[in-house]
Amino acid sequence: MNVSIGKRWELFVEEQVKQGRYTSQSEVVREGLRLVEEREAKLAELRASLLAAINDERRYTIEEAEAHLAATFDELKSGAQ
Repeated sequence: MNVSIGKRWELFVEEQVKQGRYTSQSEVVREGLRLVEEREAKLAELRASLLAAINDERRYTIEEAEAHLAATFDELKSGAQ
């Protein structure tokens, strides 16, 4: 695979290797790809959790959620005094 990353990223990768954080340019790119993969997995988990919450019969209505948040905020505000 041949990938063009642009001058900005080339300089960044070179600096990471120069500072000794990584042993090669490929190692820097692999670490970046691992981080993207990790982020995508977390986003997939969040989407699944959100979908489950949306489909949960026990979920709050907007009015119930707003009332709960207002009560919690009032409680926190009075406890801070």
